[in-house]
Amino acid sequence: MVKLILICSIAYLAGSVNFAIIFFKLTGKGDPRSSFSGNAGTTNVYRQVGMVWAAVVFLLDIGRALAVAALAVYWLPASLVPWAGFFLVSGNSYPCFHNFFGGKGVANFLGFSLFVAPWAAGLSAVAWLAVYGIFRIPFIASFFMVLILAVGQAYYFSWAFGAVAGAAATFVLILLNHRKNIVETWRGKKTKAPGE
Repeated sequence: MVKLILICSIAYLAGSVNFAIIFFKLTGKGDPRSSFSGNAGTTNVYRQVGMVWAAVVFLLDIGRALAVAALAVYWLPASLVPWAGFFLVSGNSYPCFHNFFGGKGVANFLGFSLFVAPWAAGLSAVAWLAVYGIFRIPFIASFFMVLILAVGQAYYFSWAFGAVAGAAATFVLILLNHRKNIVETWRGKKTKAPGE
């Protein structure tokens, strides 16, 4: 139990270091949360400063997540590893270093899964590209990605109850982080006239 608390605390604190916010502050660009979606994640960085810096933030998120996953796999029983991923995503979403207002956790969940279930990470990336190609809406593509990642983790850990619960909790957390996108998309569809 002590190891679980320690690893989950480290995961949360690591996730609370938001690279997008830090980059914007260091370069005098303000706060990424002040424009577009109000999110401090890769997609919003792309919208504000372009592909190169979005890729840098994305890779930093992935690298951090890989490190946390490696730590969790080494120190925790297999069935509890996904809970480290949950706390990593929680830190990214509600960072204690940035007024508890951060990103949505998709890149962190992808990076974490890349270490524990690489085949699921690869499949989820393909699914993201396919769904985005159809709908052209990033958050809808992210739902498919996150679902595959959660199922992949549960499968990798042989459907152990703790692993399924941790992966499911992370999936639900990321869905909740997208609630604004869901509401806005739903309202947009309802305000369209028939045939539009």
